[in-house]
Amino acid sequence: MQGVEGAHRGHPAMAPAPAGGAQQLALWAGLVTVVVWGANFVVQKALFAVLPPAGFLFVRYLIMPASAAVLLMWVTRGRWLHLPRADALRLAGLGVVGHGLHVSLVTFGIHWSTAFSSALILACGPVFTLLILHAARIERLERAQVLGVALACCGVLAFLSDKLVGKQWAATAGDLVLLFSASLFSYYTVMTKPLIQRHGGVAVMAYATLAGSVPVVLVSAWPAWHAPWQLMQPAHWALLLWASFVSAFLGWLVWGWVNERRGVARTAPMMYLMPLVAGVAGWLFTGERFGAVKLAGAALTLAGVAWAQFSAGPARSVPPSVD
Repeated sequence: MQGVEGAHRGHPAMAPAPAGGAQQLALWAGLVTVVVWGANFVVQKALFAVLPPAGFLFVRYLIMPASAAVLLMWVTRGRWLHLPRADALRLAGLGVVGHGLHVSLVTFGIHWSTAFSSALILACGPVFTLLILHAARIERLERAQVLGVALACCGVLAFLSDKLVGKQWAATAGDLVLLFSASLFSYYTVMTKPLIQRHGGVAVMAYATLAGSVPVVLVSAWPAWHAPWQLMQPAHWALLLWASFVSAFLGWLVWGWVNERRGVARTAPMMYLMPLVAGVAGWLFTGERFGAVKLAGAALTLAGVAWAQFSAGPARSVPPSVD
């Protein structure tokens, strides 16, 4: 998962560096992470040319839980954390939502859609976060935030209009699946926050990954068994490892460290570079093209999301989700 629950707390092995050096290093680390995440949409599209999404998910959720377990054992010095029963059950359910549903839907959405569309739609995550916070009566939406949400919705409709007019139903379905998956991750982000505050970001990530990986592996095992693995070249295996371990697992760790050093409010705006990176990568490597309406819709969407996210000040800013 390339989530951002690690934004709230880091792990003890990462001690702060001198202030000036740490800030500069964190800035560059954050920018590199955003570039890796933006390019990862194209990486997955390249993989899906030879490997079905279910096969990708199967391998990813063999690598991710193993990596999370090793990290947790390292941080806790070989001792598993014993969570209260209520927290453990809640975290297991959230793991299924955050991994079993969110990541699986994102994977299939990217397969059906394009790199730029996927990145742009997933950048709408903060809008759903604000709506969930409002529905749960945790925060009240201010007028400027409501306007930002409306602006983002208009931008998404404009962005999808060319596919709807052209009757590109598969791509449209992919974008709608991505939009729904963004709402699932927003729910996961809101609901895991108290658990992160009690048990730490590493523990929450590790246990959620372990719980969420079980249904993914079980459901994807049969189609993965029949996947055309013989078509996988060394370059494809390298891309699969990159997407599963470097982009997803290491990306989460680095992003959590960057948020710890720079703060969420200063780091979150970097996420809005991700659709730009994905768009450039899609244009260079997959031949993706952008019309005036699509670009206008993308600009309107990002403007609305940014307005809704930051209009109430730093305390309300929540970074978007990425896969």
